[in-house]
Amino acid sequence: ASSAAGDDDDDDSDNEGIGGGGGGGSAALAADEGAEVNYVRLIDDSTFEILDTHTLQELESSQSVLACTLRSVETGSPLECFVVGTAFILPDEPEPTAGRLLVLGVADGQLQLLAEAPTKGAVYSLSELRGKIVAGVNNRIEVYQWEDAAPSGTALGGSLRAECVHHGHILALFVETRGDFIVVGDLMKSVSLHVYKPEVGEIEDLARDYNSNWMTALQALDDDVFIGAESSYNLFTVRKNADATTDEERQRLEVVGEFHIGEHVNRFRRGSLTMQLSDSDAAPMPTLLFGTVNGVIGVIAQLPEEVYTFLAKLQAVLCKVIHGIGGLKHSTWRAFQNERKTADASNFIDGDLIEAFLDLSRPTQDEVCAQLDMDHEELCKRVEELTRLH
Repeated sequence: ASSAAGDDDDDDSDNEGIGGGGGGGSAALAADEGAEVNYVRLIDDSTFEILDTHTLQELESSQSVLACTLRSVETGSPLECFVVGTAFILPDEPEPTAGRLLVLGVADGQLQLLAEAPTKGAVYSLSELRGKIVAGVNNRIEVYQWEDAAPSGTALGGSLRAECVHHGHILALFVETRGDFIVVGDLMKSVSLHVYKPEVGEIEDLARDYNSNWMTALQALDDDVFIGAESSYNLFTVRKNADATTDEERQRLEVVGEFHIGEHVNRFRRGSLTMQLSDSDAAPMPTLLFGTVNGVIGVIAQLPEEVYTFLAKLQAVLCKVIHGIGGLKHSTWRAFQNERKTADASNFIDGDLIEAFLDLSRPTQDEVCAQLDMDHEELCKRVEELTRLH
């Protein structure tokens, strides 16, 4: 198995980034010519050995990488490949006005350029949509489909054809898909929800969050709930109002959760850090990983209502017995706050605070158990089960 990674160095001895689902690179100067050179490298996912390298054009930088399966519009045949989105970084342009989509196949440990398509801007984000590609290109969302027929006069294996374009964003930095739904995280305009209609080849607006959040990461938790991170180090969740009775309500994404995490989150990824082994018969909790610019890796778990209610009570009791440094209240620290508003944390549980119960002295633990009317052994067991999520 292997992964594709965007890289910006002309020396193979340096560390390489791995991004099976996303990647990027910045410009570096080649020693001999003084020109900026960037690469896409194929890396073995076990040994991290560089298997092959595809050199990008001068001043071209990789912005996004996606491992996906495209399907031909003519035959429906699948094509397993990497798609790389790039931008041409020119010093006199405030925002890139040109980029490329590259379709790279892998055969015998070698990268093969199967198709390329020019774009009118930087390809900030990529996602797969029913065998097609959705790309966030500057202020637009573009859908591309794979065609087996290559352009005449080329040795490529096929081509990408732009099917439809959606305007109306500042910068479409993040794109996620669920079925025919497309979720967009904008530079300034928070989260918006759209639907792709293949029968007419169009993207239609469905709903949006009308708060002005500067997005730094985005992920769909399920078909109706989406989680985002914004530039003031907060997390928030929004929900689609599918059961709303008026058009105005249906066009608004309802904010259902807010939490100050205190870290600049720049990536969400589905997955887990551990094997989830539970002593009970309950189903494993779905988890989401996040990464931050400070190198922090964290876990977000979707809790059943019964578990959330119990942990909310435990969190309230722990806030009374665990005092913050300098007298800072836990509720103040975790409150959602940015330049435009401050709101109490809601529908989030602070896992670090919950697990701090295990570090308390036995008399303090007994005090917590008494307030919850629970047996000490049972409470320790339930908290320890949560620690197994990471």
